[in-house]
Amino acid sequence: MVETKIAVPTEQQIAWQNLELGMFVHYGINTFCNQEWGEGTDSPSLFNPAELDARQWVKLAKKAGFKYFILTAKHHDGFCLWPTETTDYSVKNSPWKNGQGDIVRECAEACQEEGILFGIYLSPWDRHEPCYQDKQAYDDFYCSQLTELLTGYGSIVEVWFDGAGSEEREYDWARITGVVKKNQPDAMIFNMGQPTIRWVGNEDGVAPYPCWNSKGKARISMFTNEEVNWLPGTPEWLPAECDVPIRKNHWFWHPNDEDSLLSIDGLLDIYYHSVGHGTNLLLNIAPDNRGLIPKLDEDRVLEFGNEIKNRFSNPLAVCTGEGTELILELPSELDIDHVILKEDIQFGERIGKYEIQAWQSGTWHNVANGSAIGHKKIDELGSIRTNALKLVVSESIKTPKILEFSCFNTGK
Repeated sequence: MVETKIAVPTEQQIAWQNLELGMFVHYGINTFCNQEWGEGTDSPSLFNPAELDARQWVKLAKKAGFKYFILTAKHHDGFCLWPTETTDYSVKNSPWKNGQGDIVRECAEACQEEGILFGIYLSPWDRHEPCYQDKQAYDDFYCSQLTELLTGYGSIVEVWFDGAGSEEREYDWARITGVVKKNQPDAMIFNMGQPTIRWVGNEDGVAPYPCWNSKGKARISMFTNEEVNWLPGTPEWLPAECDVPIRKNHWFWHPNDEDSLLSIDGLLDIYYHSVGHGTNLLLNIAPDNRGLIPKLDEDRVLEFGNEIKNRFSNPLAVCTGEGTELILELPSELDIDHVILKEDIQFGERIGKYEIQAWQSGTWHNVANGSAIGHKKIDELGSIRTNALKLVVSESIKTPKILEFSCFNTGK
């Protein structure tokens, strides 16, 4: 095992990890400028989606099985999707709805209607704001923006702090995370300051294996190998979130970009290497300049969600228990090709090495093995026929506690 002392999660961390799938939405002035990182100089007059429908975005997330939804309230260009009092660089100075619109509110209300948890992304780096060069003044400015978002839109499940562009910048993270804790004490804090969840370290949507749910060593962004200097008091249990755009390398919508859309096989590979490695997956879908998710992207998201449901909604057998050996009995001799394991993470990660064995021809045969389970581990077995499986834990700290040991025949 990596650790000798067992870290344990909070109730809020467990609830967040149980969500597993989140939808990220990148939308803003970049959507109208065919760019990823604006410089903060594009006119608000460019922002004018004719058919914007936040409910279409959220309903898609709900139908595809996503449990939370995160919106880029402000990206690096500084353009705000709500009528903030802190700057004129926002939707209130755009022609959209004659300056009376509020995309953050529309998304928050749609999430409430659909029963999906709502989160916000607020870029610390701001390429438009003149006071950005004045550390104290910008900390005041940023905390004011954050307070608006955390007090005006209901419950927030996650606050996403992007480290991009801020490698040499010092922010008052104690103050910033204090704003979150004061106004949304149950919200997850992503990656910066005093986080409760961490970045996996890439934008490919994949986690290494094993991906331990502890601080360990992580990079502050994809652009540096420096270790993160989190604030004292950052919890030892620090699960990872994998973020990835459904259009390869593009977070914002671009015209004539359909060829970059990930295939269903590519998305499923990401799922197996994120959720299947115990992390949450945050999949980005970008609405177009109409304000709608393109049908091609919509269809791919639904295909992805349906495939997950088809594969893993109906286990052939399930059991729970504790100890170094656990037998899963099937109702009869059946074909299986996947096993899902889950530790009861309220007690931490206890398992450091395991085998899955199948009863065949009067004896146990090893069919899979691993070095971590954590929140969830998906093992592909290839097609085998058996009437019983056995989990054998050969390395652990304290008594292993298994929340789920299940098997499936996906036909894949």
